[in-house]
Amino acid sequence: MTAELIGRAQAGDGEAFRQLTDPYRRELQVHCYRILGSVQDAEDALQETMLAAWQGLAAFEQRASMRTWLYQVATSRCLNALRSASRRPPMQPSSGLDLPAPSRLGEVVWLEPYPDVLLDGPADSAFSPEARYEATEAISLAFITALQLLPPRQRAVLILRDVLGFRAAEVAGLLGSSEGSVTSALKRARATLQRELPRDNQRQGAPPPDSPAERELVARLTQAYDAGDVDSIAALLTEDVRLSMPPVALEYQGRELAAQFLAAVSFRQGRRYRLVATRANRQPAFGAYVRDPRAGMSRANGLLVFTLAGNRISGITRFDNSVLPRFGLPRTLPD
Repeated sequence: MTAELIGRAQAGDGEAFRQLTDPYRRELQVHCYRILGSVQDAEDALQETMLAAWQGLAAFEQRASMRTWLYQVATSRCLNALRSASRRPPMQPSSGLDLPAPSRLGEVVWLEPYPDVLLDGPADSAFSPEARYEATEAISLAFITALQLLPPRQRAVLILRDVLGFRAAEVAGLLGSSEGSVTSALKRARATLQRELPRDNQRQGAPPPDSPAERELVARLTQAYDAGDVDSIAALLTEDVRLSMPPVALEYQGRELAAQFLAAVSFRQGRRYRLVATRANRQPAFGAYVRDPRAGMSRANGLLVFTLAGNRISGITRFDNSVLPRFGLPRTLPD
């Protein structure tokens, strides 16, 4: 049946091409997101992939599977996008804020959260027994952030080998490289990720999504935000919690610094919040809305994504209002 569809598609049958490629679109978009770190860029790269696949289908000789060939096209388009992209400058925090001194300036400032609704179903079919990372870990914000620190080719090699489980010879063929070059790039990429993710690999894992443990932690967090209780929020954090806010380059590490930031910025002047639950990167996330009693509404103040470790929060990543539409979240809520 596949051979027949390929023949029809190569003869110009668009419906046959759709039937061939539709089963892989979702996992290919996730692949592009891992490489590019942006949902919008991943969508653009997927569209370019499908166009290039349609235009180049006549040259497809079926030496590899359709899925493998599409990954080759998608990876090439993503690497081209990285080569041609101009470096995005970090944003500066709003003026007038009494910010605590950051722990460091983050190297990754261009990052977007990925809605869980785009991860359901076929996305996990991309994984093979040879993959070193589980599906949840391989889409987490910590992992995606660490990937962005790698040079583009190392990034592609690590994703193809350790996330998707392609063999070294297959990766060499996909990238037009040698097995030795792939092995060398993979070694360097793994070393970088080990430096960036050592504690995450050692600490207690996150509770399963929608488990009683996760629901309890989320309920305590929501109650603390609703009450404007910074101390209660701080009590839920790990000692080495990391707070970041791309595209602002400031990062805060440690419970004390994170609490200082929350008190000085998030809850300044007695701010109170409403949190609207969603999910991003297989992690609990919330649209954050600042209450405005005089206007009778709550105004959007970004998206918060929480990384969990056992019964504590090990990471808080705040994104600005621009990401809210992808999660179906409005700019205002009536009180």
